[in-house]
Amino acid sequence: MKALITGGTGFVGQHLAKRLPEPIIAGRSVEKIRHLFADIEVRKWDGSSDAGPSFLDGVDTIFHLAGESIFHGRWDDAKKERIRASRIEGTRHLVDIIAKTEKRPATLICSSAVGYYGSRQDEKLTEKSAPGDDFLAKVCRDWEKEALRAEEYGVRVVLIRTGVVLGDDGGALAQMLLPFRLGLGGRLGNGSQYMSWIHIDDLTAIMLYAMENHNLRGPINAVTPNPVTNSEFTHALAKALQRPAFLPVPGFALKIVLGEFANVLLGSQRVVPEVLQQAGYTYIFPEIQAALKKLLSFQPKAIEETGEPLAK
Repeated sequence: MKALITGGTGFVGQHLAKRLPEPIIAGRSVEKIRHLFADIEVRKWDGSSDAGPSFLDGVDTIFHLAGESIFHGRWDDAKKERIRASRIEGTRHLVDIIAKTEKRPATLICSSAVGYYGSRQDEKLTEKSAPGDDFLAKVCRDWEKEALRAEEYGVRVVLIRTGVVLGDDGGALAQMLLPFRLGLGGRLGNGSQYMSWIHIDDLTAIMLYAMENHNLRGPINAVTPNPVTNSEFTHALAKALQRPAFLPVPGFALKIVLGEFANVLLGSQRVVPEVLQQAGYTYIFPEIQAALKKLLSFQPKAIEETGEPLAK
């Protein structure tokens, strides 16, 4: 049996596809997918419920990663609607396809985010913690609700609540490197806000772990056991790059430049992976300094992104 990935051309999707023996990539542009992946099966899907009867043929696991990037573009009303619709309506349509499929996949692993919890200062947040009430928290809540409908059709559903994903070829780290390499890096706001992070190798390993461990279902916090404050992360990154980090960015300046998106960068989420720890998952990179040292030992090269999980 095979695994199908939606959002496979994004940063996380490309890394995940490399770790699967026979992945199927689903997306709008067959040509773009084939440009990124050689000798791989492609199935066309535009995010609607209108897919052919053979769309899920032979598929045992779906990794649903598709969604509008939260990082690119100012958050006007149109942008926020794209963020919401791409996740909630896209997931609803995918589950509708599952419902119409005669031989259904056994597992749906749906991307979500620690943004589910909202900004909670230094409160330790587990999978049992209540959702927040800001825009991203509501998006995550409704996103997960749509994915969980697949349980009505006998499908095991796992919700991967992703933290800030660190990789040497895309994601959040790629956007931070230039100012830090120029010695212009610094904490954001007062730097006390918690950042729950995950190395890309651990994130893809967790997704595979969720696929193979049939006892896992429901929400999983895909973060390391060691969240750091923004100040701690800034210090660790500057140390790894051997650069100073003495130019803090005031919160009000971020809000002027970025608008509502600044709240994502200034928000605090101290998330712990209680489910993964109880299941016995062993982290590859549990500590931030070792993770950054490994990542920065390579020359970064950007992966083209068409969509990514909602990091916060």
